[in-house]
Amino acid sequence: MSDQLHRFVFEDSAVRGEWVRLASTWQAVTERHAYPPPLRQLLGELMAAGALLAATLKFDGILSLQLQGSGPVKLIVVECTRDHAMRATAKWQGEISGGGLRELLGEGRFVVNLMPAGGQPGYQGVVGLEGDSVAAALEHYMASSEQIPTRLWLASDDRHAGGMLIQKLPEREARDADAWPRAGHLAATVSAAELLELDAPVLLRRLFHQENLRLFEPKPVCFRCTCTRERVAGMLRMLGRDEVHAIVAERGEVEVHCEFCNRRYAFDAIDSEQLFAGRGSTAAPPTRH
Repeated sequence: MSDQLHRFVFEDSAVRGEWVRLASTWQAVTERHAYPPPLRQLLGELMAAGALLAATLKFDGILSLQLQGSGPVKLIVVECTRDHAMRATAKWQGEISGGGLRELLGEGRFVVNLMPAGGQPGYQGVVGLEGDSVAAALEHYMASSEQIPTRLWLASDDRHAGGMLIQKLPEREARDADAWPRAGHLAATVSAAELLELDAPVLLRRLFHQENLRLFEPKPVCFRCTCTRERVAGMLRMLGRDEVHAIVAERGEVEVHCEFCNRRYAFDAIDSEQLFAGRGSTAAPPTRH
């Protein structure tokens, strides 16, 4: 199984961790959009981070991570459910030849949305961008907004995205008070190549071979987009009858592409009449490609 997430804990200490590596999930995102290489790297790292943080969710819902900027890269969005179904997208302007996080996003902010299922109230946390990497921005968010000491190591290339997270748990009786600084020191020796190429048991044994570590069974990660024709129809209804009919009159149909999966939805004159006749979109013909 190439796309999986492992949870691990340091026995007798207040330290926990997560490891993730994505292959088909990551490729499902990149094959749908021609992202410039520097942006693709940031997107892969944020996807790995999203999978790691979603593993800590205590409710059924969606975790959304957003990097919003004023530079060439305007927006990067990653969504992950509690059962680790993921999707991601990004927006940019002009040519992107290289640069770190701050050069690509400029002045920006990091936004975390927690969206419980069933219409329960959600949560949004917002902090300014700090550091010049996705990992640094996330560590700043966790320290300033969640007050949870957290370290992350992230990497991505054309084939994989991967990462590792360790967190200091709330203080409790522990026989090893130095476990947190020691775990951070050992984890900091990991390389991008190791994150992308080594399986969790091998990597964790290499990093923490002198520690009493417990590794849990892996959880699968996959790509899944939640877009549907019914949701697109709802968006068009919000746009309004006059606007939709004007587009159909000019172009022959209304065409919408999902920003995440790039799936095409088309509504012709008959479809648009059905939208506002109260008959809903479920009776409309299948998506046209």
